Amino acid sequence: MIVAVDVGNSNVVLGIYNNNDWVHFWRMPTKKAPDSSIFYDMEIRNRMLESNLETNGIQGVILSTVVPGLRMVFVEVLQRIFDSDVVIVGPDLYEELSYKVPRPYEIGTDLVANAYSAFRLLNSECIVVDFGTALTFTTIDHTGYILGVAIAPGIKTAMKALSSNTAQLPEIPLELPSSVIGLHTTHAMQAGILWGYVGIAKELIQKIRSEVGKELDAIATGGLSFILDPIEELFVGVDTHLTINGLRFMLEDLKKKRE
Repeated sequence: MIVAVDVGNSNVVLGIYNNNDWVHFWRMPTKKAPDSSIFYDMEIRNRMLESNLETNGIQGVILSTVVPGLRMVFVEVLQRIFDSDVVIVGPDLYEELSYKVPRPYEIGTDLVANAYSAFRLLNSECIVVDFGTALTFTTIDHTGYILGVAIAPGIKTAMKALSSNTAQLPEIPLELPSSVIGLHTTHAMQAGILWGYVGIAKELIQKIRSEVGKELDAIATGGLSFILDPIEELFVGVDTHLTINGLRFMLEDLKKKRE
């Protein structure tokens, strides 16, 4: 049994992989309060209890986090619950896996996991578009290494910024309207933000392909990738588990290297 944890800026995803399948996916809010250790300890234990899940048979635990303040919180919680060492995704792991990463101390570990996973699945140079707290475009070369990344504010980030900085604009549901000509405030914001992000995705994928000089395959991931209907043809697939699978692949490859 493998435990993979991805700590993002908005959510924490914990996956449990057993018998060649993900048997559990648990999503929790990212909590940076002083009592976060107690919170996550209780959350994970309660979910394990509800799922009648035992901790015996753990073959490895791997952690990716883009929230530095929660790194040791999760290391301690995961070690305590699963009685196992925790592999932390970062420069030391990249070096041990012989995986070249540009500016390894700067790039988000989730983006590295995305790239690692996408190349394993597609076996070719490609673009990963992650619709998360940030909207990211990671370009991967023919060897599986990362060429570079483009980052824009995520959809929810842009929406929150707009509503919190303007007195008369409310928070709105994430529904893509059929028309970009807004007939009321909510419709207008949905048209501008959601269709605007469709445009960002189109333009950046086209620009990346133009710069590389090849029609790279693109794969989408992230919790907000559902807005892709109008640009579905740009992607060879949508994999909401791309990041967590990348963590699993890393852990499996690491175990092989150490054998």
